[in-house]
Amino acid sequence: MSASITELLGNDADYLLNHQSQTIPQDRLHVPGANYLERVVCGSDRNQRVINSLSRIFGHGRLAGTGYVSILPVDQGIEHSAGASFAPNPDYFDPEGIVRLAIEGGCNAVASTIGVLGAVSRKFAHRIPFLVKINHNELLSYPNSYDQVMFTSVDRAYDLGAVAIGATIYFGSEESRRQIVEVAAAFERAHELGMATVLWCYLRNPAFKKDQDYHTSADLTGQANHLGVTLQADIIKQKLPTNNGGYNAVQFGKTSTLVYDRLTTDHPIDLCRYQVANCYMGRAGLINSGGASSGASDLAEAVKTAVINKRAGGTGLISGRKAFQRPVAEGIELLNRIQDVYLDETITVA
Repeated sequence: MSASITELLGNDADYLLNHQSQTIPQDRLHVPGANYLERVVCGSDRNQRVINSLSRIFGHGRLAGTGYVSILPVDQGIEHSAGASFAPNPDYFDPEGIVRLAIEGGCNAVASTIGVLGAVSRKFAHRIPFLVKINHNELLSYPNSYDQVMFTSVDRAYDLGAVAIGATIYFGSEESRRQIVEVAAAFERAHELGMATVLWCYLRNPAFKKDQDYHTSADLTGQANHLGVTLQADIIKQKLPTNNGGYNAVQFGKTSTLVYDRLTTDHPIDLCRYQVANCYMGRAGLINSGGASSGASDLAEAVKTAVINKRAGGTGLISGRKAFQRPVAEGIELLNRIQDVYLDETITVA
């Protein structure tokens, strides 16, 4: 194992690297691997063009052929404002800087807005898989309603050469049922055209904040994942779980005591494994988000998240702000360190 990985994990190294899950056995999961598409996806109803698109994603970058993915997502110019996102490194106001970072960082794909990817599509769409995010929550409307609205069409994403589309649903919000209908139709159209689908399965509801913030509880995010794969997302993006017991705290909906007594523990790998289980036991890949940039600790946090995701049975990491809100060389190094976790064969599924 790379000494740098254990050094970055620090006091958590033994806790994370030697944990053996006693919840859902790893042999019950459809774990990533070199033959993941043939073993899992080819038995589904996805047409050959979708499989070809997934093959482009899984076959690109430093993780090509491993069954794992490292994706650079940069839609924060809409979600958080361009100033908040790109002021730390103004070069990324230019879409070319975003795509070049993904290429030079060895990523499987670059995910961004129709504007960003459309601005440079003829120059780069053949060099790295494009994932067009088709809906967004813009933060200029006041007061903000935390709604996701369509910014483009599936056909437009297809025309510029994208191999996949991405969308967000704010499960639990007042607007979620409309978003479900919109995204279901978009994903169906994307599959017809041969594009893969990625769903950001996020939670939004003030009632999910009680004694803790249960927007990232394993049980509630797990259910969001389960709704996402029901919509036929090929890949699920989810925040890493930070707690559990959201159903019990909110006192709404239905669950089982077995979720807490048998299928999960307090260990972060076991909590993430419950997210994987809700992705049809890994038939749809789970990628966890890298989270906000917090400065000097970004590299250690990114590596820790990657270790948890991989050992839980996940498919990779989708990390943006930690990479692009710093000098280019440092951003590339961070992406490569994340990828090193997935390339390290001594880091196994727990």
